[in-house]
Amino acid sequence: MSALEKSMHLGRLPSRPPLPGSGGSQSGAKMRMGPGRKRDFSPVSWSQYFESMEDVEVENETGKDISFSGSEGPVLLLLHGGGHSALSWAVFTVSRLLIVQVNVSETKVKNPEDLSAETMAKDVGNVVEAMYGDLPPPIMLIGHSMGGAIAVHTASSNLVPSLLGLCMIDVVEGTAMDALNSMQNFLRGRPKTFKSLENAIEWSVKSGQIRNLESARVSMVGQVKQCEGITSPEGSKSIVEGIIEEEEEDEEGSESISKRKKEDDMETKKDHPYTWRIELAKTEKYWDGWFRGLSNLFLSCPIPKLLLLAGVDRLDKDLTIGQMQGKFQMQVLPQCGHAVHEDAPDKVAEAVATFLIRHRFAEPIGGFQCVFPGC
Repeated sequence: MSALEKSMHLGRLPSRPPLPGSGGSQSGAKMRMGPGRKRDFSPVSWSQYFESMEDVEVENETGKDISFSGSEGPVLLLLHGGGHSALSWAVFTVSRLLIVQVNVSETKVKNPEDLSAETMAKDVGNVVEAMYGDLPPPIMLIGHSMGGAIAVHTASSNLVPSLLGLCMIDVVEGTAMDALNSMQNFLRGRPKTFKSLENAIEWSVKSGQIRNLESARVSMVGQVKQCEGITSPEGSKSIVEGIIEEEEEDEEGSESISKRKKEDDMETKKDHPYTWRIELAKTEKYWDGWFRGLSNLFLSCPIPKLLLLAGVDRLDKDLTIGQMQGKFQMQVLPQCGHAVHEDAPDKVAEAVATFLIRHRFAEPIGGFQCVFPGC
C-alpha cells in the first residue's frame, strides 16, 4: 500500500520492464528492446512455476487453494497483497537462489465479504493446522502489502506455533495510512474492464503496476475474471483507457431506462469481457484495521524480522527508531515499484536467502555468498 501514491505519478516510473525469462534482472542490457520489436503480452500458465496446487478444506469452508513449490528446507508461506493473487509470487518461487518449500495461500471462503485482519489471520493459522496438524515444520511468513499486514497480525496472535521468521514487503503503517486518503481516487483511475487477458497484461506493464513483463504474464491472470456469460473475443489487445459511462435519456420511463441500462451493460461486457476479480473499493471499511498499529505489532513480534522496501522514504517514525535499535533487518530495493517481489524477484530471493542463512534457518549451497544490506 505504501507505494500506491507514487503509482499515480507515472512520470517517475522506469520506461520499460525486463524481458520475459530474465528472472527479474534489472540490468540495462536486458531491459533494452530492439527497434520495432514487439513484446509478448500473452498469459502464461501457473504450472510453469508451481509444482502442484491443492484444495485444503478448513472449518467447513469451500476451501483454500495452496500452490506448492519445492520439498526441502524451511517452509516459506507467502501471502499476496490486496487485489492480487497467489500468482504474484510465481516468478519469485522459481528463483535459483532459493531451495525451500514454498506454499502460497489463496482462499475461497463462504463469506468473502469478511476481510478483517483478525479473520484473515485466523485463516492463515487454520490453513497451517489443516496442512501440517499439530507438528508443523519451521515456517517463515512473508507478506506483500496487505499480505504483509496479515502476516504481522498472524505472528502477533501466535497462530503459527512453528514460526521462525517474519518478512513484510513494502508495507509501513505511516505511509500506508497516508495513502488510504487517496486510495479511492487511485482505484477510480483504473480501467473497469479489459477486452482480453492480453489487454489486461499490457495495461499492467504500461501503467507501471508491474514492471516485470514475465511476472505480469502470469500474475494478471489471477487479478481479473471473465464477466459472467460472456465469451472472450479474439485478437483484441488495445488498452481500455477509462471508465465506460452509460447515457440515460430523461424522457424515457423508469422501466425503459432500466431495460436499456441492462442492454448497455451486456454490450459493455461483450466488448470488454474481463473485469477485476476483487472490488477493492468495497473493502474500504477494513483498510484502517489492516494497517493501524502495524509498526508496533511488527516490532513486538519476538522472532527475527525482515523488512523489504522499494524506498527508504517509506519508513515511519516507529520503524525508523526500531531499525536504528537493530530490532529488525531492513533492505531497500531501488528501481522497483510497489510490487517489489514481482519487479525484482531474484533480488527479493537473495534478501530472503541471506536472512535465512544469517539466522541459521538454512544452509548455503552451491557457493552462495551472503550479501548483507548496508542499512
